[in-house]
Amino acid sequence: MTDPVFLLLYIFLFPGFFFLVAYALFLSYLDRKIAARMQQRVGPPLYQPFADFIKLLGKEVINLDGMDRRLVDAIPLVALAAVMTAFLYVPVLGYSPLAFSGDLVVVLYLMALPTMALFLLGWLSRNIFSAVGGVRAVTQLFIYEVPFFLALLTPAIMAGSWSISEIVLWQQQNLWLVFFQPIGFIVALVGLQAKLERTPFDIPEAETEIIGGPWTELTGRRLALMHLTTEVSLVTGSTLIAALFLGGPMLPWALPFPWLNAAAGFGLFLAKTLAILLVLSSISAATGRLRIDQLNDIGWKYLASAALVQVGIVLVINYLWVTP
Repeated sequence: MTDPVFLLLYIFLFPGFFFLVAYALFLSYLDRKIAARMQQRVGPPLYQPFADFIKLLGKEVINLDGMDRRLVDAIPLVALAAVMTAFLYVPVLGYSPLAFSGDLVVVLYLMALPTMALFLLGWLSRNIFSAVGGVRAVTQLFIYEVPFFLALLTPAIMAGSWSISEIVLWQQQNLWLVFFQPIGFIVALVGLQAKLERTPFDIPEAETEIIGGPWTELTGRRLALMHLTTEVSLVTGSTLIAALFLGGPMLPWALPFPWLNAAAGFGLFLAKTLAILLVLSSISAATGRLRIDQLNDIGWKYLASAALVQVGIVLVINYLWVTP
């Protein structure tokens, strides 16, 4: 049985909520810095994401006539809690103490809640631009979620487990799944970019068309919490892809001391998530926004087809592997 004190430290301190928020703000800084350097700009200082968050917390919260204030206050908290909870099931220092059979399905479900939160915020705001942005967000969800789910479920089929930690252990004993499933890895990266509504998939908040979509009427702490939710989602999504395709924090060989194993594994985890961030930031800086019909074509014609091909390849590999 897991020590309750250790479990509380794991959830709230490290690598739980405190570390998660700090790392999310750091990745936000790094994301903005990479984009700035690619566009020949200086970029923000290190403390800028934290300063923005604190500033927004102190701003006035504006309530529109007819708005359900309590519900609108609760939605950003629920979205943030969902992605923070999802992060706890992803192994960061080895096998997650909260792991169970089927936690991958739970994580995928929790990661879909922020998009539904944006839809509800847009719908409840009584603003036409917010409502249109909310509808775009949920429409986009139905387009990218199927290939994204298929891409992230193929590692479970290959490893024979629906537990993220078990999939990571399987990779330690064999090879990283990116070598078996390069198509699924690419589809997962594109799906994560769409899930985070980053360029070229920032269709729901298109500033030149609908001001800011579901973000238009968000002010003060509500806006701060939704921005933090997006930044935490970037960390959770990056760590999930690193765990499922790149072996997570597990080393290919054991080091002589347990603490050395944990430190090296944590360093490997940081390196992999930073590499994924570099790819996502490069895509954002190098592309322009798509139209919703273009995303529909890409999502169903290419991403979904590629994900299904990857599922077929995995089933064939499993059959040949098991069959004598």
